[in-house]
Amino acid sequence: MFRIPDEIARIALERSKDFQVEGFVRGEGPKSPTLLLIGEAPGEHEGVHGVPFIGRAGDELMKSLASVGLTRDDVYMTSAFRSRPYKWGTKKERDGTLTERKYNRPPTQKEQLAHAPVLDYEVANLTPKLIVTLGNIGLQRLLGKQAKVTLLHGQLITQPIQYLKALDDTQYSWTDETYTIIPTFHPASIFYRPSLRPNLEEDWMRIGEYLQKLTNNSIE
Repeated sequence: MFRIPDEIARIALERSKDFQVEGFVRGEGPKSPTLLLIGEAPGEHEGVHGVPFIGRAGDELMKSLASVGLTRDDVYMTSAFRSRPYKWGTKKERDGTLTERKYNRPPTQKEQLAHAPVLDYEVANLTPKLIVTLGNIGLQRLLGKQAKVTLLHGQLITQPIQYLKALDDTQYSWTDETYTIIPTFHPASIFYRPSLRPNLEEDWMRIGEYLQKLTNNSIE
């Protein structure tokens, strides 16, 4: 199993200590995974348990992996931001009382920049057959803000990706190396937009076809 160094985690936590975030979830998986999966940020369950992609979204992701013959053990799971970003909101209970509670929110650009050394380290040190981004935030962390999952999902993209060259930089640089990426929707997206399910399933079919092609080429 691959594990980021404690020093990299310490740097990320120090750089994000003033943000409204909680917990810290390390990536999880082998050093040479079939897929490197890059999501958005931990949610409530992940933040508590310190494990990426559990709960409903995790269940959906496991179904997608199973559709291409993979399990959690075959992939490395990570995200653009490693703590749970939250905002306070009011929830109406069944008895009519109002309670304040934390709700998930997307990580800001500043927050992603703060944790950039973690994902950069993983990308530089893992050797996946393919990178799969899950949702806009994972995609844009690699390819820039102009990249949209609605336009690029299911496509095979080979190009340099963004990384933070120096800790005090406020803009990303581009890698010299090229990486192969297939973007798809975040597994949680189908809870809000069930109409995306056929797109999601088709994307995973393409991911499976690409992996099969790699396997066939290595046999020949």
